[in-house]
Amino acid sequence: MQILRCPAQLQLLEETLRKSLPTTLPVLGTVMTVARGNPASHEVLVDSWPNFSIVLTRLRPEDHRDPRDYYTNQLSVFYRDKGALQALLEGTEALTRERAFQILGMQDGLDQAVQEVASARGLKVETIQYRALMSPEPPQPRRQMPPGLRLAPVSPSHISLLNATWALGGNARSRAFLLGLVRALPSACLLGPRGRPVSWSLLDGQGCLRHGYTVPAWRGRGLTGLPLNALGRELHARGFPIYCAVLPHNTASLHALQAIGFEPQPGTFHMILGTPK
Repeated sequence: MQILRCPAQLQLLEETLRKSLPTTLPVLGTVMTVARGNPASHEVLVDSWPNFSIVLTRLRPEDHRDPRDYYTNQLSVFYRDKGALQALLEGTEALTRERAFQILGMQDGLDQAVQEVASARGLKVETIQYRALMSPEPPQPRRQMPPGLRLAPVSPSHISLLNATWALGGNARSRAFLLGLVRALPSACLLGPRGRPVSWSLLDGQGCLRHGYTVPAWRGRGLTGLPLNALGRELHARGFPIYCAVLPHNTASLHALQAIGFEPQPGTFHMILGTPK
């Protein structure tokens, strides 16, 4: 595999990946993040250039600090040829028996291919399937800012609240991951009268709007669109696709997102988590 570092190569890859949206969403978002300062410390690899069969993005090897941390060890993949995917998975670029991982992708069969290889290597694998949604323009809130609330970036002091309310959180590794996102990438939240967040969203290294949440006491007031509008305007200005991933049974979130301009996309957004047994 060849690492792409040249800005012109990354620009050409970005243009190529745009032609296959929405299938390329997590890979495209990562490539764009790498090309615009690389705040998440990822790198982009291809099997050949410029005629590639597979693109892999991953955390830079020098930034691996905890072999059991699948939060930080994020990879995304897009392939034109299943043979290239199989060769990648059976090689050493993506899966090793010593390291936990998280692979993101939107192609049919990706989860089965990863599970087969990972299980053979003694890794425990879990797949979470999401529904991807995109907004062609910055999301439009359904209401104005309510009195007593104000918009602000998420602060590191808010991480304990975010970690406690995240379905995959609640531990030291997830806390460190969320803290890293807040320190490196854009975020937005609504602060209540006492300065405590009541609704928020973060941006991750794949350019995906993640970890959106509104505390129960403030739900049903149309607040979701306010932090998403702030982040969406920034993404739109920088040329990023505006997208998010939602669990398919979370109908309340799906309805709220569609009400502010997000459109459901075909296919499944796979998050594949692997940990050493």
